[in-house]
Parts: sequence; C-alpha cells; structure tokens
Amino acid sequence: MRVDKFLKNSRIIKRRSVAKEACDSQRVMVNGKAAKAGTELAVGDRIDIEFGNSSISVIVDALLDSAKKDDAASMYHAIN
Repeated sequence: MRVDKFLKNSRIIKRRSVAKEACDSQRVMVNGKAAKAGTELAVGDRIDIEFGNSSISVIVDALLDSAKKDDAASMYHAIN
C-alpha cells in the first residue's frame, strides 16, 4: 500500500492530498529514509512524521484498503 493512502486510511492525516504534500516536503520517513507518496509499505515498517514542531512515530500493524473509523486505530501503534 502507498504511504499516502495508508496515512489517510489510518486517519493519521485527514486527506490524501495533505499526506502527499507532507511526503513531497520530506516530512515523512519510512524506515529512516525520506518517503515519496508512492513508497510501498509493509507490515512492520516504521513511519516518522513531522508536524511543524511536533512529530509522531508509528509501526504499521495492518494494511487495510478501506477502514472504518473504529478499525483505523488498529492499523498502527505509536512508539513515542
């Protein structure tokens, strides 16, 4: 699954276009490397996201093509 789609489906970022912008400005890292919007994810990958002056690190637990609001939180766990 693409990293921008994962960020949207997991509700870490609300819109896919915003997730793509974050990737394009190199604020998203996957396994320690800058990620493009089309970077493919696998279960167990680490994602680091910078939001202005704060940041979040998560581990991918599941890749769901479409997730209900209740299922979105089960797609990852935070490691901060």
